[in-house]
Amino acid sequence: MNDAATLTDHPWFFVGIGGSGMLPLATILRGRGAEVAGSDRSRDQGLNPAKFAWLERQGFTLFPQDGSGITSPRQTLVASAAVEDSVPEVVRAKELGCPRMSRAELLAQLFNAAGQGVAVGGTSGKSTVTGMLGWIMLQAGTDPTIMNGAVMKNFATADAPFASARVGRGETFVSEVDESDGSIALYRPQVAVLLNVSLDHKSMEQLRVLFRDFLRSARMAVVNADDVEASFVAEKLPKVLTYGIDSPAAQIGVVPGTAEYGPTGLRAAVIDRRDGTAHPLVLSMPGRHNLSNALAAIAGAAAAGVEVEAAVRALRGFAGLARRFDIIGTSPSGITVIDDFGHNPEKCRATLRTLKAHEGRVIAFFQPHGYGPLRQMGHELARTFARELGPDDVTILCDPVYFGGTVDRSEGSERIVEMIRAAGGRAEYIADRAECGARIRELAAPGDRIAVMGARDDTLTTFARDLLAALP
Repeated sequence: MNDAATLTDHPWFFVGIGGSGMLPLATILRGRGAEVAGSDRSRDQGLNPAKFAWLERQGFTLFPQDGSGITSPRQTLVASAAVEDSVPEVVRAKELGCPRMSRAELLAQLFNAAGQGVAVGGTSGKSTVTGMLGWIMLQAGTDPTIMNGAVMKNFATADAPFASARVGRGETFVSEVDESDGSIALYRPQVAVLLNVSLDHKSMEQLRVLFRDFLRSARMAVVNADDVEASFVAEKLPKVLTYGIDSPAAQIGVVPGTAEYGPTGLRAAVIDRRDGTAHPLVLSMPGRHNLSNALAAIAGAAAAGVEVEAAVRALRGFAGLARRFDIIGTSPSGITVIDDFGHNPEKCRATLRTLKAHEGRVIAFFQPHGYGPLRQMGHELARTFARELGPDDVTILCDPVYFGGTVDRSEGSERIVEMIRAAGGRAEYIADRAECGARIRELAAPGDRIAVMGARDDTLTTFARDLLAALP
């Protein structure tokens, strides 16, 4: 299996096919003509029935997670490293001698076989920039394939509500790439975009090595000049295109004093300092971090051969991503509910700062995306909520999402709440998510913004919608 063609000449089976990383990859593989089946624990538990019904309508064959879908040694099993050897599909695949690949290994093979691979890396903003870049490349006529970890609203329709991937016929392949498991080292991009480098799943020392090697592997590196760590990683590289809001040295930047931030969007004049031209940017996404994301996408597209003016113009039509500061709605009494993917300190900081840039109390509900990540970044998360929110705001945490397995659950959300309080913030711990919803309804008043935050759990969107429906 050395090229993309050989990936479609035999059947595939995805464990956790409904996951945010697995579903778009399965979509691309099937779009290329492969036979794809899968299972998912969430389906067996009756969660997100609409998603799995849609997958079956798209031609995916779904099985219970009991091993019954593994029937031939010709099948390749796709499972993340977190999937334990005791999972029935893994047991059955071993018995039959089926080859196994990780999600990242499969994606890297598809990506590296493309004529022009554009990879987006960094701790925060990858999905948004990937969506922006993909949209720009589509408008530029390249007919790209796009691999994303979030639903891209520009491609979502009634018939395709879970559009986290797009299968194109062109040579361009735009994808976010993950550093958390080290798999970023597998990719060989023509253009490598580095957004930022901050603590998440690995130590800073490990991240610096991974991201430096990522940039070195590319024909052209695109780097955030506003981020000290990203700039450090890019030092002495021969071909670098820089972008930034504040850095006067950034080649793709913002005309000072032109940035205007509104509650649902922003405006700015983007300057290409390589030729001195300026172009008006209008974006239907709020927050300074999204201006930085837009500059990253514009610079990434420029490195891939798209004129800056055309890239800026394309972003006027970019509709955003699901669960990325996604305004679910406002209740009759004026309480707004926002669904957001914020789960590490940097993502949460960006969301909270966007909220606090405008009037109104914030009720931040946070569901940690696992016990392991909570141990890794708990102190910084607590500092983020304590520092970014004011004395009238409140943070509410439930227990981390848990789908089974042998993970150490000795340190949970109550520890984070204690640290938020110790740092001067206001926080409450309520183990059960439904009870958190009841508490939020009890607290909420007209003018409040409720941010539902967390990752690795699609039912958070349902939680946000149900919360809105129950508000006065």
